[in-house]
Amino acid sequence: MKNILMRLFFVLILVQISYLSFSADKIKVLILTGGHDFDRKSFFEMFDSFNNISYKELTHPQAYNQLIAIDPTSFDAVIFYDMPSAINEEEKVIFNKLTTEGKGLLFLHHSLCSLQDWNEYKTFTGGKYYEKKRDETFGASSYQHDVRFTIHILDQSNPVTRGSKDFEILDEVYGNLEVMPGVKPLLSTDHPKSNKIIAWTFKKERSRIVYIEPGHDKSAYFNPSYQQLIKQAIDYVVAK
Repeated sequence: MKNILMRLFFVLILVQISYLSFSADKIKVLILTGGHDFDRKSFFEMFDSFNNISYKELTHPQAYNQLIAIDPTSFDAVIFYDMPSAINEEEKVIFNKLTTEGKGLLFLHHSLCSLQDWNEYKTFTGGKYYEKKRDETFGASSYQHDVRFTIHILDQSNPVTRGSKDFEILDEVYGNLEVMPGVKPLLSTDHPKSNKIIAWTFKKERSRIVYIEPGHDKSAYFNPSYQQLIKQAIDYVVAK
């Protein structure tokens, strides 16, 4: 038993060291994945192209516990590209911890579908995708793959969208999303299969938060206009 505990102790130390080995001169980002399949190679190629960002991946089912254990002063932002179905009471504290610490939070695509049974989650994302109808007046959300549509820039003055122009993309769309009151819409589309508002930003406690709905596969990852949005969203959420 003693030997097992010692091995676990050294594993935890090594894990912590690996988390802290970011490039010192770059924005330090943690990327949460798991719970939904995706093109890993293409997705991380996009992040590799951002020269000012250093990232580490945390994967479910351990991601929340790993995030809790990491010194919050060692990273600048968290990107959620995950879709876990469950979270326990101990793990829920990480979300309040992140916003209390003022960490930048960027939620992408299917992360809006996460944690269907934890209603408070939508207060961190700014919205929700409903796998089942919410009530008698708000039905289930929908999705459609391989849709070509135009993204409209709603706020040219926001740092996330500054310098961007309306652009076309081939991607998955979500319909009938709940968008929380108080968020600032950034992007929209007129495609009939899609929710009209597809990106927004807001503040929660000390954190800047952005959600961007597009981002299903390499058709989005390799779209220069999409890449610009992601890079500028990261810059924005970490700005003080």
